[in-house]
Order: sequence, then structure tokens, then C-alpha cells
Amino acid sequence: MAKSKNGKAVTVHTAEELGEILGLSLAETAEMEFRSDLTVRLAKIIQSGRMTHEQIADRAGTSRTRVTAIANGGTDGISTDVLIRVLAATGYKAELRVKKAA
Repeated sequence: MAKSKNGKAVTVHTAEELGEILGLSLAETAEMEFRSDLTVRLAKIIQSGRMTHEQIADRAGTSRTRVTAIANGGTDGISTDVLIRVLAATGYKAELRVKKAA
């Protein structure tokens, strides 16, 4: 649930709807959606417990605090390149698929 410009609560079903309510450009909306999808997947991988946060951080060249934040879904102030490095440090890689927007 999000709040519209007039402060009323509204329900959105897509990233595009959320971006529109927040006044984001199409590019900003696409980035928000990409980062959200990446963060959700990455958090699940980290939470699986196959590696400690410290091990992931060492391999990714970042701090344990950042890895813990990502595991909890908190990526404010964490760049997309760090998210990708953390993903690689866990033994996964992202695959790129490009498709025409609806």
C-alpha cells in the first residue's frame, strides 16, 4: 500500500503504478523494480545460511554490516554494483533478459 500525492492510501499492483504514484520517471521506476527484484532474491540467498555474512562480505569486498542490511532487505545507500558483487560472492550470477515494456 502506498500513499498518493493527496495523502490517501492506495493499493498498487505493479511497479509502474507505484512509480506513477511516487512521481518517478519510467527510468527511475525501472531501476526501482530491478533493484527490488535483485534485493528480494539476494536476501533469500543470504538467509539460506550456506555462508556467514562475514564470508560473503570478505568475498564481495564489502562490510558484514552491508551484507546483513541486504539480508534484511535494506539497500538504501547500497549501490547496485555492490549488490551484484554480493550476489557473485554467494556463488550466484545474474542473467540479463531484456524485453519490451508493456
